[in-house]
Amino acid sequence: MNSTVLKFALPALAAFAISTSSAAAVEQSCRFIQAKAEREACYKRQEDELAAKRKPVAPANDGQALDTLRQMRQDDDAVYRSINNICRGC
Repeated sequence: MNSTVLKFALPALAAFAISTSSAAAVEQSCRFIQAKAEREACYKRQEDELAAKRKPVAPANDGQALDTLRQMRQDDDAVYRSINNICRGC
């Protein structure tokens, strides 16, 4: 049982190490550029790439989301009406 875990964990760990080292290598490469303008351009490109990756994805179907929100609001209103008739501290 233990050897099967190692068979799967070792390749996953190696893939993780490779992926993080390549990302770190991209970040480190700008630091070694001697010309200030080129170095700043490199940092700007990296910043733009990160911003593009972090950009939120717009929902594909807004109509369905609005219908879901309306239904949730109606359900909430029904619960609030039923709770309103409960005697608290009588």
